[in-house]
Amino acid sequence: MALQTIPPRIRWAVEMMDIQPNDSILEIGCGSGAAAELICEKLETGKLFAIDRSESGVDRTKRRCARCIEAGKLTVRQIDLATLRVPVKRLNKVFAFNVNLFWVRDCADEVALLHERLVPGGAVYLFYEATQPELVPTIIKKASAALVAGGFRVSVVDQKAPPVVGLIGRR
Repeated sequence: MALQTIPPRIRWAVEMMDIQPNDSILEIGCGSGAAAELICEKLETGKLFAIDRSESGVDRTKRRCARCIEAGKLTVRQIDLATLRVPVKRLNKVFAFNVNLFWVRDCADEVALLHERLVPGGAVYLFYEATQPELVPTIIKKASAALVAGGFRVSVVDQKAPPVVGLIGRR
């Protein structure tokens, strides 16, 4: 099978998370599986639990990352965060790229779930590809407010090319 390319924006976001070999990670919105592929490369005893509301996203991730699933590093499920019962007791990291949940509606229940499941010092990483730069201030304001209200300390990072903004919420 030909290697699929991984967009630079995804590479940058995964590098920002500083994945450790034993991390327990939740990816919200796994889409094509590009981030899952990169994350699993860095895991040894750690695990990635990837979810997506879309059946096609789940299917694409399962196909792309079949070896990771077979190796026991990756579990993929079709579900949304609101109805998720995280199968691991404690997470080190939560990752989402271009998942608008955190800035388009009230997500207090979802943020509370993440806060409950993250270990002290764990972090939520929310990344947005800034294809519409005029939306970035609103995204930062709303997503930051949701995380802060849920008990997280928030910092903002960005990259100029390709343009990506990230929010890191630490527990």
